[in-house]
Amino acid sequence: MKSDRLLSILLLLQTRGLVPATELAERLEVSVRTIYRDIEALSASGVPVYAERGRHGGIALLPGFRTDVTGLTADEARALFVLAAQGAHAALGLDAALGSALRKVMAALPAPHRPAAELTSRRILVDPVRWMSGPQPVVDVAELHDAVFADRRLRLSYRHSGTQTPRTYTVDPYGLVVKAGVWYLIADRGGVPQLFRADRVQRATLTDDAVVRRPGVEPVDLWNALRKQVEERSGGVRLLVRVHRSRLDLFVRIHAGVLTGEPWPEGQGERVRPEGQGERASGEGQGDWVRAELAVDSVEWARSLLSFGPNLEVLSPPQARTVLARHAAAVVALYGEAGAQGG
Repeated sequence: MKSDRLLSILLLLQTRGLVPATELAERLEVSVRTIYRDIEALSASGVPVYAERGRHGGIALLPGFRTDVTGLTADEARALFVLAAQGAHAALGLDAALGSALRKVMAALPAPHRPAAELTSRRILVDPVRWMSGPQPVVDVAELHDAVFADRRLRLSYRHSGTQTPRTYTVDPYGLVVKAGVWYLIADRGGVPQLFRADRVQRATLTDDAVVRRPGVEPVDLWNALRKQVEERSGGVRLLVRVHRSRLDLFVRIHAGVLTGEPWPEGQGERVRPEGQGERASGEGQGDWVRAELAVDSVEWARSLLSFGPNLEVLSPPQARTVLARHAAAVVALYGEAGAQGG
């Protein structure tokens, strides 16, 4: 709606200052011509808005002009009180600031919207920690946070997974991201983007050197590219398994991230990868076993399936069956010896 767009332009100019018309058009998904028509409408309604021509020009409000209009709809007000990253504020030391900010937003809301927003904050809970994941280590990201906003290079003492000795790197920080409760630093090392887990940073020190960032590169762009690399690195090995229906829900819940598609009833063809074809194998009267395919890093990953005992069988590849047989034999030997000693 035009009224929403005019209010969006006003709020963007109020918070950003001089904004190019092309940027406004891109953010509001309209043409530049439409933006200039909207500017004329704002001016006609008494808003002191003007356009600067030239290479470094744009659209701005006269200095000192402010409006207290929030423009929040009822749904927008409720959305502000559903905080999907609650744990992030504590790690950044912003819990108190968050509470204060929400109180101020509540006071600024139109009176009819306040009850719904307050009710939402009480009845919608977000807990980013997975079930039975154990206590999360306390991670101090203050130094990383300072580096991101100070625009200075950062020297890291960093321990890679599977190693005990940390290595030292000098990096150019772009931003921080928290994924499933885990903090990562997005940074360039030698001009190449990398992810650094905050809980593996032994020491972080700001240097006196100015950060060197590639022009036009945003943290969200780097995160999307790095996340894709991580996802594509996995899945080099495909495991075909059969699962007893009594454990199907648990199996899917635990391994949803590596399933290549929906499990399918055993005997419904020899499909290796269903790609969503056919029904989910959850109905009754279709036999006791279903099949599924998993995309994993290596055949050694298969040993994690031993927890399902006789309710899961790996059908292929043969190397994965060998891994399972080896580990199962080691478990039998361990507890067999213990039983003999106890007897």
